[in-house]
Amino acid sequence: MLKELEKNDMPIIRPVSDLETNLPEIAKVVHENDEPVFLTNNGYGDMVVMSMQNWEEMNFENEIYQKLLEAQAEASSSPRRLSHDEIFDPLRKKIAGNMDPMTSV
Repeated sequence: MLKELEKNDMPIIRPVSDLETNLPEIAKVVHENDEPVFLTNNGYGDMVVMSMQNWEEMNFENEIYQKLLEAQAEASSSPRRLSHDEIFDPLRKKIAGNMDPMTSV
């Protein structure tokens, strides 16, 4: 029988055979604890089961991280740096309807 655990640092680890015999309980634990369940096969890590919401959040965070890495690589390849005013003044003017923000950057 699966024990429902409060959210903590200990991962929830179950044998992969529980997918067949205890799937409703695994699903309940995944959703109620808001944490993934790690499944093992012959004592080795095999799969992770998580809620769709957690997967989407993790995927979103990974996309942001990738974009930050790309921005960091781009910044490393160019010596040009822009001040706060150089970035935001054209945007403020664009919002006010005065000009194209990219013409002065």
